[in-house]
Amino acid sequence: MDRIGDIALFLRVLDLGSITAAARSQDLSVAVASQRLQRLERDLGVRLFHRTTRRLHPTAEGQALAERGRPLVEEFEALGEGLRERAVGVTGTLRVTLSASFGRQYVSPLLPAFQALHPQVSISAHLSDDLVDLVKDGFDLAIRIGPMEDSGLVARPIASNHRVLVASPDYLRRRGVPQHPDELSNHDGILLMGRTGRQDTWQLTAPDGETLRVRMRSRFESNFGELLRDAVVAGQGIALHSLWHVADDLRAGRLEVVLPAYPPPVSQINAVTPARRLQPPRVQAFVDFLAGRFMAPPWEHQGDAI
Repeated sequence: MDRIGDIALFLRVLDLGSITAAARSQDLSVAVASQRLQRLERDLGVRLFHRTTRRLHPTAEGQALAERGRPLVEEFEALGEGLRERAVGVTGTLRVTLSASFGRQYVSPLLPAFQALHPQVSISAHLSDDLVDLVKDGFDLAIRIGPMEDSGLVARPIASNHRVLVASPDYLRRRGVPQHPDELSNHDGILLMGRTGRQDTWQLTAPDGETLRVRMRSRFESNFGELLRDAVVAGQGIALHSLWHVADDLRAGRLEVVLPAYPPPVSQINAVTPARRLQPPRVQAFVDFLAGRFMAPPWEHQGDAI
């Protein structure tokens, strides 16, 4: 019996919510998929699903199987992929989800070089600032910026994420250059609308190490960093940006750093993968490749720009 395959099918049903969708994802007929699930229940001697007219829900036994079975399936699949790739070199389809602006600006230009090194690797790249479920959505890894929110994932830092407050020279001529974070209350904020809502409280670090928090008034807000960049370059206010996002504007003089003595805390740019002992060689090769390319991040070569 293909017990691992039956458990993998069971997990797909849970992830997609129906036997029909799971069968389609594995190129099976609905009848065959149903028979395999019934066989799994019969062999385990438990019922795995509560069946309703709209969706299948796991029983307590089904939930236990999902929690303990998923790592086994992932390890088995990774082992098989690793053995195949070891025989023929790094190969297969690399499915990666990327922070939209960072992925477009810094990772996308590197993909041809990676595929030149590993010509048997295909890439499926997904650009989004949404926090997608790597396992459910079938991604090998994600490139994410900021603190980890899911303890079921493993993060490898590939670069530091330095952030800065920035404004256009025109805005600073009109409104004045703040000399202390307390003066930010007199200025207009260009604010990110993140997953946790409006990010209108900025955390800064004083020269003596004290943490300061400043509540900003919103002049313009968006969930997309490119729009925030456009607004601050147009002189609409002060924004908190990752250095990588505004490095070219700082070099060109379109933006200036505000309060350089009070920087925001540094976070990380991470390669994030599901928590499994074995990673397919293509995943390890890609993470190593990015870590090597970002060892000296191109956006930090600013000279006197910051």
